[in-house]
Amino acid sequence: METVNVEVQGSVTTVRLHRPDVRNALNEVLIAELTQAFATLPGSTRAVVVAGSGPAFCAGADAQWMKRSKSFSREENERDAAALASLLNAIDECPFPTVARVHGPALGGGVGLVAACDIVIAEEQAQFGFPEVRLGLVPAVISTFVLPRIGARAARRYFLTGERFAAPQAMAMGLVHETAPASALDGRIEGVLRELLQGAPRALGAAKLLIRTVTALPRDRAIEESIRTISELRVAPEAQEGLSAFLEKRKPNWP
Repeated sequence: METVNVEVQGSVTTVRLHRPDVRNALNEVLIAELTQAFATLPGSTRAVVVAGSGPAFCAGADAQWMKRSKSFSREENERDAAALASLLNAIDECPFPTVARVHGPALGGGVGLVAACDIVIAEEQAQFGFPEVRLGLVPAVISTFVLPRIGARAARRYFLTGERFAAPQAMAMGLVHETAPASALDGRIEGVLRELLQGAPRALGAAKLLIRTVTALPRDRAIEESIRTISELRVAPEAQEGLSAFLEKRKPNWP
């Protein structure tokens, strides 16, 4: 791929945005290749790290892409927006845990990538923002993923001002789980990955699906779904092995 590097180390796959000369800004090629990367993850994958090359995680939309979009028809703009939505959905619904490694700027669509990931570890000096209104636009497509993370109150400020905010503010509003100095960022991500890899592969995917499903359902239907989920998992080989390993005080050998 031209704009994405996929690196495999054991059961961890790193999907790295690789347009460092433009701070990993999003264009149609990068969006398509990121989507392809998530659709073709190696069979050994049990966790995915999303990262950026060079001095930034993702600086938002590419200037040349935006320049070309000025001449797009409404239908062409809808296709562009749908492609970004499909990418964010692919990350959000990835059956494996996803960890965002954020350094430098994460702006506009870059925040959308962050919001679509399960766990976000950011460098203390990372910067976030939604500059769309300063271009006569709004963070429309990413809002579906960002709003559940930061809430409407924070969005009323940062969607409207377009100002940048630092990693501690991003953590306070729920976008980021943890911050670390640049020198400790990779060490903290490795620590989170070690915790994730102790979980059973099917259970991790089921937990992600449960969160998405239950939060979208009325209470009665959510309870029904939770009952169905646990009853199915308890009789599955993975849970049988996990419970046996716990009772026998040994490490599980997941099917």
